[in-house]
Amino acid sequence: MYAETEPGAAAERTAFRRAEKQYKLYKPPSRKGRSNSRGKPAGGGGGGDLSAVVDFHALLAAGGGELPAGIRRCDRAGFHLPVFCFLDRPGFYFIPGALSTEEQCYWIRESLKTFPQPPNRTNLTATYGPIFDLLIAAKNQKILVEVESSSGKPRDEQNNVGENAHPGKFNFVDGSEIQKGERPKSTTAAALVRKLRRWSTLGLQFDWSKRNYDVSLPHNKIPDDLAALAKKMAVPAMPFGEEFAAEAAIVNYYGPSDMLGGHVDDMEADWTKPIVSISLGCKCIFLLGGKTRDEAPTPMFLRSGDIVLMAGEARERFHGVPRIFTEGDQQDISGLVSELSDDDDRFILDYIHNSRININIRQVY
Repeated sequence: MYAETEPGAAAERTAFRRAEKQYKLYKPPSRKGRSNSRGKPAGGGGGGDLSAVVDFHALLAAGGGELPAGIRRCDRAGFHLPVFCFLDRPGFYFIPGALSTEEQCYWIRESLKTFPQPPNRTNLTATYGPIFDLLIAAKNQKILVEVESSSGKPRDEQNNVGENAHPGKFNFVDGSEIQKGERPKSTTAAALVRKLRRWSTLGLQFDWSKRNYDVSLPHNKIPDDLAALAKKMAVPAMPFGEEFAAEAAIVNYYGPSDMLGGHVDDMEADWTKPIVSISLGCKCIFLLGGKTRDEAPTPMFLRSGDIVLMAGEARERFHGVPRIFTEGDQQDISGLVSELSDDDDRFILDYIHNSRININIRQVY
């Protein structure tokens, strides 16, 4: 799905790479020589120099004021949300605040509870096999252990934990179910949620090694409500008279100091159909560049509930996320905090305090 990162010193000299370094959150060495969990943005200072970052929410709040050079409104008849675009970036559309707080919380829950469910694959699948009910296990403080013990017998046969057992080599258990003296390979479910930091795939499954869609892999169709949302939001970028048909999606999970390097999304057959990209959780900086890394990218803020569309020529442009904001009020998640106040959402609220989720929906054919 993503173009290979440009290797070596050549990448360091490109305008895109310089912008990534400018906005990246760096981790200064700790006293023990290891990285601290809290970093500082390049350029020093309180929050780094963010004066050049486009803030579409601020432009929207300004009402009918004059827009900065190169930016215009691209509202479309029949579409009732404000849409912005760049004059020199055709095919790119920005819909600020497209989702209500309630809708954002719904999709955050789905991204953690439903979307990682098999047959959907995640970055954990290759190591642990299919993992069912990961969020429920994390809330209940379960531990994932190897199913087979040192005797070679399946652990669910030895300990009678069949109701928790799933096909594969690993199984969720309570800590008390691990026999004294046994040290099976194990990890907590909560840690596995954090290890989701890369991706889940919905609908048609993407083969990351071959960089194509593998229709032979078991899969479910895109959830109807997600497909309906994508169809509705894709309207500003769609050719007149056509409707968007969601066939695949990639869900990216970002933790503190995570980034997504510059890449292009080029594996779908018809680039006239947009990628519908939904942002959830902590605010981030998004870089939209040119058709080579030598063209300086435009930085902009992406907040929870924003939607970006990339179609046509925009599909050929390098883009990436050099930084998410997890520091205090820079997160811009106060609405989510209020909405996720129930005890049942406590784990999700703790997760979203320093995480970002991005759902990219695609029409493959």
